[in-house]
Formats: sequence, structure tokens, C-alpha cells
Amino acid sequence: MLRYSFALRILPALLFILSACQKPVVESSEKPIETIAFGSCNKQDLPQVIWPAIIQNNPQVWVWLGDNIYGDTYDMTVMQQKYNMVLNEPGYQQLKEKAAVIATWDDHDYGRNDAGKEYTMREESKQLFWDFVGEPANSMRRQQPGVYSSETYGPTDRQVKVIMLDTRYNRDELQRVNNVYQPNLTGDVLGEEQWQWLENELRNSEAQVHIIGSGIQFIPEEHRFEKWANFPAARQRLFDLIVASKAKGVILLSGDRHIAEISKIELQGLPYPLYEVTSSGMTHAYTQATEEANKYRIGDLVNTLNFGVLQFTWGKTLKVDMQVRGTENEVYLHETIVF
Repeated sequence: MLRYSFALRILPALLFILSACQKPVVESSEKPIETIAFGSCNKQDLPQVIWPAIIQNNPQVWVWLGDNIYGDTYDMTVMQQKYNMVLNEPGYQQLKEKAAVIATWDDHDYGRNDAGKEYTMREESKQLFWDFVGEPANSMRRQQPGVYSSETYGPTDRQVKVIMLDTRYNRDELQRVNNVYQPNLTGDVLGEEQWQWLENELRNSEAQVHIIGSGIQFIPEEHRFEKWANFPAARQRLFDLIVASKAKGVILLSGDRHIAEISKIELQGLPYPLYEVTSSGMTHAYTQATEEANKYRIGDLVNTLNFGVLQFTWGKTLKVDMQVRGTENEVYLHETIVF
């Protein structure tokens, strides 16, 4: 009887602890996704002013696109302290109460500016990244070479698959001449295991929309900073895979640049235009960037604080509104695609 009464007393506390540890769950079998929000370049010690505007959009999913903190260290104690600053940010805590979270990293939260597979603390940093996004301690993702992941949201006939690529852990090195990166004509970005995983995610998917996220930009070619175009063979392999997989409704998301823009490319064999929405940054922006060549850009270049939104309208056809918004939730860029 004593043991029974003790169990009754502690049961409510145990249930509370378990519920507090659970991630927000999108009701995948019932409600289709209506809004996904995303952003990048969030320096943990700068004012976190953009969260209220993000929350106003009531996103069901929040996507981190890298530089989620500015770690830039080989000391994992320092890295953990910086992650804790974001985890303790009230705005982010409020968002997590209602939105599922999926993420990748870029160089600064990976650990070193512009680094690839040569970063010696990549394995230790990977575990702190998974802690940050709430990945269970026994998850197989913690054993893979990189932080790539995918999640599928919505009922079977209205599914959105979000695929997050890791463009750091296995990325080959780049040479820099006069502050300009030189193309690595044969270099790789993802590593063979991630390539095979990505092919499976696309070819064996029944989702109506496939969102592919990357820390660095996919489509733009002309700027001198980091981008997929620095690895032209890998970039072409990615585009060829998107076409060959016959995946429905692919949209690309990226961060990194401290600017926002929408790019569009036509791929031979792809029955719809391929769009990329770049959203960066959440706490600081490249305000001097008033002009920058990008032959694929649609609309303006945005050089102030921003985040991105995808709004889905489901019907006989699927309409996706791609938006870039500011700290007052004002719309800077807007483009609609119909699948």
C-alpha cells in the first residue's frame, strides 16, 4: 500500500517531466502544412528582435538554415554556452511551443569560418548541434557523418517533405586567391553516403512538395563568396538528381549571405521552374550590399534583417507563396509558384 500511494504521488510529476521533454508534434495524419518559416545567421549576443514577427505567421514548422549561433571555436564549452543563449531566448522558446523544428548548420555553428571537412572538432560539434535541435540521445542520426536529416509533414495526399543537407562535414577544401574563392572543379560538397541518402529521400518519396535546405546558396554563380557553384561538378550532380528523381514540387532554401533574394533556374527535364529562397540574416545584415550580380534573381536584393515564409494553399492544384519578411512582418519579396 505504501508503494502504491508513493507511485500515485509521483506519477503527475513524472508525466509533467515527460511532456516537457517532448518536441512539438505536427499532426501529420490530420492537418496539412499551411505555413513554414525559416531563417539563418542568428548571432546569439545581438538583439533578438525578429522572433515576434516570425511568431505572427503561426508557422507549424521552423527551419534553421545555418549560422544558428556564431560559435567559431574549437572549445566545445564555449560552443555550448552560445547554444544555451539561443535556447534561453524567450522568443525562440515561444516559437518552439507551437512549431516543430528542423535544422542544418553552416560554418559558424559548425565551428570555423568557411570550414569544411578539415575542421578537427566536427564530431564533437555535431553532438552539440543535435542537442540544440532536441535529437534523442539514442538517435541513429548522431552516428551518421553529418547533420543531414528529413521530416515529412501532413496527410498522405498533402505531404511536405523537408530535407536538410549538410554542406560542411564532408565538404572538400577551397583555395582563396585575392579574397576570392577558386572553383574546385572536381571537389565534393556532401560526401558519398549523404548523396546516396539524398537520392533515396527524393526517389522514394510520395510527398507533393520537397523543400531542400542548405547553408550555402545553390543557384547563384557570380558572387565571390561561398556557394555551391564553387563546386561545379557537385552542383550539377545535385541538379541532375532533382531532375532524374522526378520528385514533385522541389523548392530550395538557403542562408549564409546576410542578404535575402529569390533565384529561379530552368532545368532541362524538370517540368517546373526551380526556385531558391535565400533568407539571411536574423540579427545582422550586409547593409552595404545594394547591388550584386545574380542573373537568376527575381525581384530585389534585400539587405536588412529578414526571415522567410512558405505559405501553402491546397486544392486541385497546389499554390506555394514564397516570401521574405522583415522585423515588422512587412513583406520584402513575394513570388508564387503553382504545382
